[in-house]
Amino acid sequence: MDLSPTDVHVESARIQRQIEDYLGLGAGNLVFEFRQLDGLTRLDLITVNPRHHQSFLFRYESGHDKLDALRKMLAYVQRYRDEESSYTIQWRARGDRELQTSYFRAHNVYEALDKLYYSRDLNTITVFSVVLNPSS
Repeated sequence: MDLSPTDVHVESARIQRQIEDYLGLGAGNLVFEFRQLDGLTRLDLITVNPRHHQSFLFRYESGHDKLDALRKMLAYVQRYRDEESSYTIQWRARGDRELQTSYFRAHNVYEALDKLYYSRDLNTITVFSVVLNPSS
């Protein structure tokens, strides 16, 4: 059964709220970016740190359409803590004096760094340490 454009919009908003609630982040701290890529809809879920206002990739999912990508993202956020390791990255933005600490869930250190560097020039951030946190 196909949904009307209004129903798609309502369902999209509902799933986005579920994702925000599940992650415990407010609307201003999560950005849902959709784009067409290779015939699919790609959703980049971006977190914005309220303290230093830097944004990082949380996860991306691709689907047949916006709703499919959102449903895949919701399924991911409901299980990611069980499937990925926790990393702590200490870094500093070019021109800043203060060392920042950010936390990422990823399958490996390279994926954690990709999330840190998402949508920015590699020369704009200096990484001082990447630590795999002990599992709880």
